[in-house]
Amino acid sequence: MLRINMFSSADKVKGQGVGSAYIELINMLNKHFSTEFDISINKFKQSDISHYHTVDPQFFISTFFKKKRGTTIGYVHFLPETLEGSLTLFSPFKKVFDWYLIRFYGRMDQLVVVNPTFIPKLVDAGLKEKRITYIPNFVSNKKFYEATIDEKNNWRKNYHISEEKLVILGTGQIQQRKGIDDFVQLAIDNPDVQFIWAGGFSFGKMTDGYERYKKIYDNPPKNLLFTGIVDREEIMKLYNLADVFLLPSYNELFPMSILEAFNCGTPVMLRDLDLYHAIIDEQYISTTNISDMNEAIKKIKDNPEILEEYKEKSKKSALYYSEENVAKIWYDYYKRSAKEEN
Repeated sequence: MLRINMFSSADKVKGQGVGSAYIELINMLNKHFSTEFDISINKFKQSDISHYHTVDPQFFISTFFKKKRGTTIGYVHFLPETLEGSLTLFSPFKKVFDWYLIRFYGRMDQLVVVNPTFIPKLVDAGLKEKRITYIPNFVSNKKFYEATIDEKNNWRKNYHISEEKLVILGTGQIQQRKGIDDFVQLAIDNPDVQFIWAGGFSFGKMTDGYERYKKIYDNPPKNLLFTGIVDREEIMKLYNLADVFLLPSYNELFPMSILEAFNCGTPVMLRDLDLYHAIIDEQYISTTNISDMNEAIKKIKDNPEILEEYKEKSKKSALYYSEENVAKIWYDYYKRSAKEEN
């Protein structure tokens, strides 16, 4: 039995994608490979593989005890540039953190990226390409699935939303990087549409632009509902009651929210980023700016049947990024990594 020790503090901060990805992976491994893998969490004991999900200082120190750690694998959920617009960090401290992050990744025997576009960026930072592997994120189709029409309508009633109302959902931390300013402006520009943003301030006052966004959060447009941070069961309901999932982010990795929306059969609209082309090209409504988003919303209001095409694309993408497919990839990767090190 392969001994795999997970090092992570991702589940301590609610409402962030890194935590969701970590939880999904742990659940998947325990479900499919309980007799193949002995999974432990944050145990500084002998193991065949040590898989690092977060970059905590105590985890960094643990990498110097090589004999106990076995093969070390780093999960690359973010790069220095992806933190721009997320957290307010004192400039000298940010430079130190950026250095530390790359140094942490450099301590790993192997790295796993959630998006292939990160590979050349890591190589540019001095890391060896042969040590880097792309494995996509996934979500469980048992927790995120398309509900029945009756369930969707009942969940709308709980939010006092009529069956006929066009609903556009956004999710994630309330921060500049997520494009929250455009989302708010879209609500102002489309008063006949119900906008919902599920998420809050996971890092409190450290959030970039916290004071400004807190004022908007407390006094939003009448047709914009901020739910705050909600649990995974509630977010599944929100995907289902929405007509469109909109993520206007300026910078992303491989958002769990997109996969969650796909699994619920919800049409997806995105600000078109290069990284999406490598993983979900042509599977979403592509926009480049708020003008495009407004135009797309207008077309949907005039011709709601447009959404049927993207509903089917979401379902197709959900199959490709299914738990079963990704489970086999992880199984083969862990087995190969442990063998290569030994």
